[in-house]
Amino acid sequence: MATNAPTRVKKLFNKVEDIVPESLAGLAAAHPDIVTIDAANNVVLRAGGPTPGKVGLISGGGSGHEPLHGGFVGFGMLDAAAAGNVFTSPVPDQMEAATRAVDGGAGVLHIVKNYTGDVLNFQMAAELVAGEIEVASVVTNDDVAVQDSLYTAGRRGVGVTVLVEKIAGAAAEAGKSLADVTATAVKVNGQGRSMGLALSSCIVPAAGTPTFELGDDEVEVGIGIHGEPGRRREKLASVDEMAEWLVSPIVSDLGLGRGDTVLAFVNGMGGTPLIELYVAFNSVARILGGQGIAIGRSLVGNYITSLEMAGFSVTLLKLDEELIRLWDAPVHTAALRWGA
Repeated sequence: MATNAPTRVKKLFNKVEDIVPESLAGLAAAHPDIVTIDAANNVVLRAGGPTPGKVGLISGGGSGHEPLHGGFVGFGMLDAAAAGNVFTSPVPDQMEAATRAVDGGAGVLHIVKNYTGDVLNFQMAAELVAGEIEVASVVTNDDVAVQDSLYTAGRRGVGVTVLVEKIAGAAAEAGKSLADVTATAVKVNGQGRSMGLALSSCIVPAAGTPTFELGDDEVEVGIGIHGEPGRRREKLASVDEMAEWLVSPIVSDLGLGRGDTVLAFVNGMGGTPLIELYVAFNSVARILGGQGIAIGRSLVGNYITSLEMAGFSVTLLKLDEELIRLWDAPVHTAALRWGA
């Protein structure tokens, strides 16, 4: 008998409810020199515990964006990451546990993507440790696609989050104070902007079917990392043209012009192969070069994903000597490493 029910997509899991803890266990099994897992709280911790006198950095959010955030726990980046269920914010108890676990006596910085659940739950966690641990917070809100969405008041926090974690992490590793590390994170967020597009939807494991439908010749411009709709739907175009859709609003919003230098970050949404991401980076480089904007540093790959969504995002960070130095500082995590 014919049926119109959507076909469930094949996924690698034993039980849906075990995806997050089993993924975290796998992360620790693969990288025991870098991370340990607080299994009771689904928190990824830097191996070896907190460094006395160093500002602790924690982040977190819903799972499904790997390697964000657990893949960025380690030397030169985060000290802990709280993992919620897929596309679901961690609860305050998780964030409190992470905050306590990374406290080395110099305070703790919360790096929070601008999604309502994340913001509220991190605030509650800070209140739970108030009077015991000094906590500062930076909310990333770099997505120029939309001002408000289903999940946020204001702009969404997306690709610049990776850059904040790396650069603020380097400042903390250098022994900077909580105030200085926080100021660095605020600076990166203020000088970075992002925008992305989707060629296909992601598929949440518990649902087993696409979050939204796109025609074979359609792309969604300005999507969020949970599959939220963007600015508009367009017909599939050349990579050069699609890159222009993303780069132009970012350049305009940042006020970039001839003589400026940027870190250019082309990020895969999870389902786009690296060969295509380099095609996209080539387009981005041509667009920026044509405007006299230099690429001082670059990053290409799948770093903040939306499960297996096909597509890419562009993040540009206006650079100065301080940010270049902190970006170049050694880092050793499961997903990002150099010089260490």
